[in-house]
Amino acid sequence: MGNYFSQVFDRLFFSKRQIRLLMFGLDAAGKTTVLYKLKLGEVVTTIPTIGFNIETVVYKNISFTVWDFCSQAKLKPLWKYYYQHAEGLIFVVDSSDHDRIETAAEELNMLLAEDEMRDAVLLVLANKQDLPKAMPAHELTDRLGLHALKGRQWFVQATSAVQGSGLYEGLDWLSDQLSER
Repeated sequence: MGNYFSQVFDRLFFSKRQIRLLMFGLDAAGKTTVLYKLKLGEVVTTIPTIGFNIETVVYKNISFTVWDFCSQAKLKPLWKYYYQHAEGLIFVVDSSDHDRIETAAEELNMLLAEDEMRDAVLLVLANKQDLPKAMPAHELTDRLGLHALKGRQWFVQATSAVQGSGLYEGLDWLSDQLSER
């Protein structure tokens, strides 16, 4: 009987809300580095993702199930099967990759146009801020066309996954937005 009350007490006061997040971005943007820095607290040696990585990241009182998808063109038609029940989208951008920012914007707009993603909050991680010639967050915001988004909660956070800077500030914003729902 005591065990029953203990379980009820834990669920009422210590349970973590389960959130499904999708993580996208162009290849080499740093998605996997971000994921494992959040999960393990350290930088791991990565190779290009084939398919996807799935990890659970616990932060504050929320348990995020993060799906880190590769950006290979032949796998993109499969992405739509994972959109359902996603409450948030983390879009990782290599801030130092000036040549592919328009491609990143197209990719992001394609994702946001999906019907299943209409209610998902958007966190853009302006990654690789530690590199020379990295675009600041305000420039990245303009180049991605985020001000044109209507009826969607979004935020751009400058980050460096290898240093760990900005990642938790982005998660703070995300958890605040999702906690309000």
